[in-house]
Amino acid sequence: MQNDVAGIDHVLVGARDLEAARLTFAHLGFTLSPRGRHIGWGTANYCAMLRSGYIELLGIVDPAQFTNNLDRFLEDGEGLLGLAFASPDVEAAARDLRGRDVAAGEPKALSRKLELPGGDVEPSFRTLHMAPEATAGLSAFIVQHLTPGLVWQDTWLDHPNGALGIVSVTGAVADPGAAALAYGALFGPEAVSAGHGAVEVQTGAGLLRLTGPDDLRRQFSGIANLAERALPYLAGLRIGVGDLAHTVDYLQEAGVPFLRDGDELLRLDPALACGVVLEFEEV
Repeated sequence: MQNDVAGIDHVLVGARDLEAARLTFAHLGFTLSPRGRHIGWGTANYCAMLRSGYIELLGIVDPAQFTNNLDRFLEDGEGLLGLAFASPDVEAAARDLRGRDVAAGEPKALSRKLELPGGDVEPSFRTLHMAPEATAGLSAFIVQHLTPGLVWQDTWLDHPNGALGIVSVTGAVADPGAAALAYGALFGPEAVSAGHGAVEVQTGAGLLRLTGPDDLRRQFSGIANLAERALPYLAGLRIGVGDLAHTVDYLQEAGVPFLRDGDELLRLDPALACGVVLEFEEV
């Protein structure tokens, strides 16, 4: 495992109507932080901050400004837009990746205005983007939090559904073998296992599972609204909870239908979660 890239930091969910997405995820039992507006961009977000990672709901609030291709993504519907890997030092990560012949750009500054009741604050980050081949064509980047205390606030970490953290992210690729080579270069070959047409990447905090589209459909059997995009794409997000019975009680009381997959896993149709196959697993 490469220590300069240390797990899944967050996932991004592209939403056509950001306020509707906020209400949707609140109904599913997530506590959402106040709205954040990316400075100099036409996008804004709400985040479900977890004790390990977080879910970023991302929408367009000013189409005249830069949207980082979110508008193009949404042409095919809502869903998992991409993911960010964590780093304690993106400058070191960039040097390390280039030293291992992984194509990486220059670290860039990013900030957003977080609209708190007592006044706006400005969380800031450093991001590092890689060439598409470094991530098997998936939308993924590396992020360093410069002001983590502004976004991981205690009042946002307790969720009525019992959510604790990101367990895994699942996607489809045309060539799992090529994906294994790409993520072996990114995280180290010891972090990658491959077989039976699937690749699993132990990122250090969360599992990334990539497979072919047919296997993806089999894995999510029973899902009626599984969207298919041009390969590669991300489809499923698994969230860990401390007590699955509590999550069941919450979803039933909220009137949210779900499927059971064994005794320790619940699965929601993507129509209920902004295009994401959302799963809850007891951890």
